[in-house]
Amino acid sequence: MTALKPIRRALLSVTDKSNLVEFAKALVGHGVELVSTGGTARALREAGLTVRDISDLTGFPEMLDGRVKTLHPKVHGGLLYIRSNAEHAAAVAAHGIEPIDMVVVNLYAFEATARKAGVHFEEIIENIDIGGPSMVRSAAKNFEDVAIVTSAADYATLTEELQANAGSLSRETRWRLAKQAFAVTAAYDAAIAGTLETLELGKSPAEAAENFPATLRIAYPLAGTLRYGENPHQAAALYTDGTGTGVAAAHQLQGKELSFNNLVDLDAAWELAQEFDTPAVAIIKHTNPCGVATGATILEAYQKALAADPVSSFGGVIGINREVDAAAAEEIAKLFVEAIAAPSFAAEALPRFAAKKNLRLVEVKHANTPRVLKQISGGALLQDADRGRVTAAELKTVTKRPPTEDELSALLFAWTVSKHVKSNAIVYARKGQSIGIGAGQMSRVDAARFGAMKAALPLEGCVAASDAFFPFPDGLELVAQSGATAVIQPGGSVRDQEVIDAADRLGLAMVFTGMRHFRHG
Repeated sequence: MTALKPIRRALLSVTDKSNLVEFAKALVGHGVELVSTGGTARALREAGLTVRDISDLTGFPEMLDGRVKTLHPKVHGGLLYIRSNAEHAAAVAAHGIEPIDMVVVNLYAFEATARKAGVHFEEIIENIDIGGPSMVRSAAKNFEDVAIVTSAADYATLTEELQANAGSLSRETRWRLAKQAFAVTAAYDAAIAGTLETLELGKSPAEAAENFPATLRIAYPLAGTLRYGENPHQAAALYTDGTGTGVAAAHQLQGKELSFNNLVDLDAAWELAQEFDTPAVAIIKHTNPCGVATGATILEAYQKALAADPVSSFGGVIGINREVDAAAAEEIAKLFVEAIAAPSFAAEALPRFAAKKNLRLVEVKHANTPRVLKQISGGALLQDADRGRVTAAELKTVTKRPPTEDELSALLFAWTVSKHVKSNAIVYARKGQSIGIGAGQMSRVDAARFGAMKAALPLEGCVAASDAFFPFPDGLELVAQSGATAVIQPGGSVRDQEVIDAADRLGLAMVFTGMRHFRHG
């Protein structure tokens, strides 16, 4: 480590006060003078620390409800002046500007405020931090002389370095902190611009029109690098959206490091399982479901999902929409599984998995993902997430025979599963259980044939769902030959009547949803 610079005066002004007192005490232990503002100063004083008010440093009171407190030449002069520059030193001495060697600051929680239910336009605007980003940029620009600390996660490491270097920090550390700081302000500005772009003047987010932004701004912090991408010759990394929700922010309880493919499959499994209001289990292989089921318990749902395709389920990834209890864990542990995502795992369940040290267990908080981004060469595609659902009352019976109550329930289940199957997709199902799934085929006839071929359970008396319309009767005829008695599909083909006539001839019940579920990637 080179170019050590001592820390003699630190300005602290934080929204997140996690571990602040401990870090401040470490600074004081090295003789650092603490200068602070508002609530931060109060928290430090309550901990018994001596704190100098920012107004004492600047000679100017905080004003305008705290909007103006650090926006002052004696703050930014103390941060920006180059210590080795004789003219700078003379200027600050002439104007009574004292050097500030460290800034500890985090910004107003703008994004959290903007996401609050019922938040008003005025509250969003008031939570745009001005002084904080200004100090961050000044300190980061002058990193050769000033350390800028924007994350509580750095406190422990900095405390160790200060202790090892008698109250000084290295040039390398100051540079690392500066780069991190500019990333923080860039993300903050992007969040503000992105949020305001969706707002109408004076109106709350709830009143805003659902417009796509004129500029797509993405500022996801790096969560970590991965061993490799989809294949060993591809480098990869994970970034998160900062909400602490979804698979990207999952809490891993045990197992090997999550791979790129694990994360992709876990997301597919988790999203499918969350579609159901009753206990549900989705077993995924290469992002496609091989077995999906609901049940009175997670154990029952798992047993039904596994029975749908026990061969493909080997080495799969499982998504579950309820806490995993001991009974379910006992049964799941019998199968070789790569990873399991669930909202939680009961304490009694964990010992059942402990012997499988490579098995990844992750707890996931539900994420509301309103839009989905897909990169293409030269740009990106942004679309609303497919949250489309249909109820029994919204279905249109188009055949002479309407579906029975049991068929109707199975049809809605199959339709829900089909949304998560690569198109062209055919899903055979019965009583809350997938029976056979034909995924990602170039022809709908092939999807129907492949789904029937994959069925590990008898198809007689099942129902079938098609993610898009049948363009010809041949696909429907194959579904009927496989054993289906009722079909759910979007409708909308120029040959709908031919397909309906074929269904009547075959004695099928068929309903139209008026909605399709293409899933291309």
